[in-house]
Amino acid sequence: MSPNWTKRIIGIAILGVIAAGLAWFAWPRPVPVDLAAVGRGPIEVTVDDDGKTHVRHIYTVSAPVAGKVLRISHPTGERGPSLHVGDGVIANETVVALMQPILPAFIDVRSRDQLEAEVKAADAAIEQQEAEVKRLEAALEFYRTEFQRAQTLSRTQSISAQAFDKARFDMTTNEAALASAKAQIDVRHALRSSVAARLIDPARVTDSAEPTCCVRVLAPASGRVLRIIQDSEAPVPSGAPLVDIGHPLDLEIVADLLSSDAVQTRVGAEARIDGWGGPAVRGKVVRVDPAGFLKVSALGIEEQRVRVTIDFADPPEIWSQLGHDYRVVVHVTTWSAEDALIVPVSALFRKGQDWAVFAVDDGRARTTIVKIGHRNNRAAEVLSGLSSGTQVILHPGDRIGDGIRVVQR
Repeated sequence: MSPNWTKRIIGIAILGVIAAGLAWFAWPRPVPVDLAAVGRGPIEVTVDDDGKTHVRHIYTVSAPVAGKVLRISHPTGERGPSLHVGDGVIANETVVALMQPILPAFIDVRSRDQLEAEVKAADAAIEQQEAEVKRLEAALEFYRTEFQRAQTLSRTQSISAQAFDKARFDMTTNEAALASAKAQIDVRHALRSSVAARLIDPARVTDSAEPTCCVRVLAPASGRVLRIIQDSEAPVPSGAPLVDIGHPLDLEIVADLLSSDAVQTRVGAEARIDGWGGPAVRGKVVRVDPAGFLKVSALGIEEQRVRVTIDFADPPEIWSQLGHDYRVVVHVTTWSAEDALIVPVSALFRKGQDWAVFAVDDGRARTTIVKIGHRNNRAAEVLSGLSSGTQVILHPGDRIGDGIRVVQR
């Protein structure tokens, strides 16, 4: 063989190897994907939202009268009941608050001048009434003497019956007038004391903390102190809240659900409570309020909410660490099935108006239209289109299409 033919054969071989390499690199490779199998199993649909624990029966102790409430959680208890959050109380025995009278208010210059003038006027009225008493005493003494003369003359029948009755009438009338005048003196003294009391400076009032001078507010029910609303010593009006009392294990859960979720919630529905730092706890819906309310979300969106109340179904030993107004996450079951054909939600995508999945058949992705029933955030109920054991592609990307070769990642 000549050298030229040898060179040609070697060149053709090299070109063949290059063409084969290019064909190998250009040949489409299977796309690596995540696969999951369609199977039968339990599925439930839940309404999920934040909730909080709430003591079912809270007793708010209020001020029975207007006054100054002493500090409730005083360290030594010298000027208060020394009550702290978490302390136990006994109904009609434990003193939860002590109240004292409010000090008189300060008086401005004009009011003080007016009150001092009223005191002087009251003193003058007392002197005037005392003078009136003296006049009536003198008149009464005269009429008593006249009546005694009339009595003497009547024994000898030297006076007419009319004159005798007139003397007795004058004496009786003046006795009554004198008694009235003396009573008026007492009234004017009382009025003067009332005006003078309004002049008392609050700085001169002696502050006393003896129990005899105070109103003792007792616990209305047995339990524990949940919250001290008015802890510091301060003047409070009548009816002002002071302390909240309740039983820590008398808990229920309150969740404000969207009204669209609340209409799917039924009394007696099962619930799961978690997100509180402990194990999941079973619960049951006991009340769905018939009226909703407007609530603004953290994003500023106005939402119609409905209050749903849930009772614990598990024993208190499991959730005893929970307290009043603790945050929890509730999952209320609106539908469930024990044996349903389910597919992962991450495998579903929209194809027109229908749901579809990429089913794997002989190493290739095949677009399959499916009919979906109930679904949650993890799985969906398959009504038709798939059978148990079918492999489907999870999270299909834009590289996946009908007929594309795939391989499990």
